[in-house]
Amino acid sequence: MNSKKNKILSSKKIPKHIAIIMDGNGRWAANKNLPRIAGHKEGINSVKEITQECGELGVKFLTLFTFSIENWRRPKIEVSALMNLLVETIKHEINELMKNNVRLHVIGRIMELPEKPRVEMMKGIEKTKNNSGLNLVLALNYSGRTEILDAVKKMKSDIDKKIINSEITEKTFSDYLYTKKIPDPDLVIRTSGESRISNFLLWQMAYSEIIITETQWPAFRTNELYNSILNYQSRERRFGKVSKQIK
Repeated sequence: MNSKKNKILSSKKIPKHIAIIMDGNGRWAANKNLPRIAGHKEGINSVKEITQECGELGVKFLTLFTFSIENWRRPKIEVSALMNLLVETIKHEINELMKNNVRLHVIGRIMELPEKPRVEMMKGIEKTKNNSGLNLVLALNYSGRTEILDAVKKMKSDIDKKIINSEITEKTFSDYLYTKKIPDPDLVIRTSGESRISNFLLWQMAYSEIIITETQWPAFRTNELYNSILNYQSRERRFGKVSKQIK
């Protein structure tokens, strides 16, 4: 077994939920004088490897920031290519997800996606719904601010209908988010060196450990994942307390 993997497993401090902002596909391709879509295609190989490795490590949830609401502003040819890639990837990888006992989830305004990717996503969710291994969560047509606004609108509707009669707490509000059945991420990784969270899981990231790596997403593979988890395991998570209280 890889020594880093062995060290991770022996610590018994495996993050339950890892979320990744997959950045750098276009720059990876540009550095190799390739079209941007080549970076996205290579990024799929990173998704496959990281998904498999997280499952083997015992990570319960892996959330990948796949396509933001803001990404619709990109050139139409790139957006179209991304949607087609999404469709083909789900078709080709669904059997692998079943083989590895991975359950697929999608967060975001999925009903606003074009028909083909929306239908394929719904098929994948349905087919894998009884799997009990890693939960692979794709943030698609997603925006953290939109998620919070959607939660507020739904909550207001329930208040008007007298469905909510009790005090509104953090738990109450969390139950209106897209991620209501998903724990907050323990570890958030951003690739390609940018120091921002890009409207991703704004509510859920309140106490997440954040790691920024210079590695671009198409080059982010098992070793980079191990380094990130080992970094996470070396940290003390205090949640507002002091070290003495934790110990």
